[in-house]
Amino acid sequence: MGLLGILLGLGLLVWLAFRGWSVLGLAPVAALIAAGFAGEPLLAHWTQTFMGSAAGFIAQFFPLFLLGALFGKLMADSGSVSAIAQFITEKLGSKRAILSVVLAGALVTYGGVSLFVAMFVLAPMGQALFKAANIPNRLLPGAVMLGTATFTMSALPGSPAIQNAIPMPFFETTPFAAPGLGFIAAAIMFGFGMWWLSRSEAAARRNGEGFGGPAATAADAASDSMVRERATASREFDPAELEHGARSPQLPSIGIALLPLIVVMAVNLTMSLLVLPRLDTSFLAEPRWGGTTIASVGGVWSVLMALGAAILVLYAFNRSRLQSLRDTVDAGLNAAALPIISVASLVGFGAVVAALPAFAAVREWVLTIEGGPLVGLAIATNVLSALTGSASGGLTIALGALGETYMELAYQYGIDPALMHRVAVIGAGSLDSLPHNGAVVTMLAVCGATHKESYFDIVMVGIVSAILGLIAVVVLGSMFGSF
Repeated sequence: MGLLGILLGLGLLVWLAFRGWSVLGLAPVAALIAAGFAGEPLLAHWTQTFMGSAAGFIAQFFPLFLLGALFGKLMADSGSVSAIAQFITEKLGSKRAILSVVLAGALVTYGGVSLFVAMFVLAPMGQALFKAANIPNRLLPGAVMLGTATFTMSALPGSPAIQNAIPMPFFETTPFAAPGLGFIAAAIMFGFGMWWLSRSEAAARRNGEGFGGPAATAADAASDSMVRERATASREFDPAELEHGARSPQLPSIGIALLPLIVVMAVNLTMSLLVLPRLDTSFLAEPRWGGTTIASVGGVWSVLMALGAAILVLYAFNRSRLQSLRDTVDAGLNAAALPIISVASLVGFGAVVAALPAFAAVREWVLTIEGGPLVGLAIATNVLSALTGSASGGLTIALGALGETYMELAYQYGIDPALMHRVAVIGAGSLDSLPHNGAVVTMLAVCGATHKESYFDIVMVGIVSAILGLIAVVVLGSMFGSF
């Protein structure tokens, strides 16, 4: 009965979330269903297990959500994201329209700009490019997906994406975990994705298929309440806040636009590898600091310092272009609130499930999967991210329930925790792109396309490419270790 309750609760959560219901209410209801079937105390699980785990996630990652959303909004309203996208598209031209969209998306998201901020800027520019090149609009979601939600989110070392930050406290790693393997996985994702999109473009030209035009605009998507509900559980930015504030009509130069992104990467690298390891942080072992270590919190601190420094630099060079600074700042900060509570609710659901006696059978099955801990971890993060429709939610649930066990296995098998980190992140970013994923729904809406028209391309560039990269990391990591 306990396992049946887990499946029923999960099924209800997935089904109603796909229909646009808020996970804020769905997650506790699904958790109570699972606990009820197991004969466990309902109120205790709600107020102690569910809320305790959700509060822990917020306490650990809210600063990252907050600064990440603010940075993305400032980049958008200062015109920096548009300037970068325009520069790349002008240099490559309409003949390389798909590559232009992919590279523009990759550059801004790897530099710390939220996926949703990037896609709402890239989609109109991409449509103009695709129209000039007479490339079908249905290929645009795949191009945006490849550039913004694949290798820059999960593979490239140093990414400030929340998905890359979540494993750090569990495995005591930095954002630059397994850099060599990360670059290899990123190259595979990018190469396969570009091959597929180029192949699709060539096939469309042979068939005489033209641009066709979008069915809706990015502004329509930003005001769609169902899109918002799905989006906020999958990424760290509330799309409704994109319309608040004032976007500068005058774009900065490419150098000024790129500077904050460079600061993010430089400060992140410096803090992770040079500054924090040399500080005396023995005080963290004291009870008032949670009895922790720099290895557990250093990765988050590095990203926070990187985003904070980038925000200051961005403001210093764009003061005149931030025409309504208070509104922009308010919108950016508010954009973090609903996403983190939504993801925290998913984490609370996972904590209740993990606390049920029936979950022991699930844990035992995962840990006995043939292929060793790396394969088991890859499958666990894939499955949970697929079911929740959220890479961050699925990743946190998987590591919250199994993280300590996998750390023990890492020591037992002599596996570098950095390798576990990279496998977990890429695994969470593979099957999360199923049809009910909020980023997929939002991307289709922003690009004016439908699942029928564009989802197969999203599968190829977002799921197949990520799985190929994941396989490469698992195989190479098993053979040569972390590098």
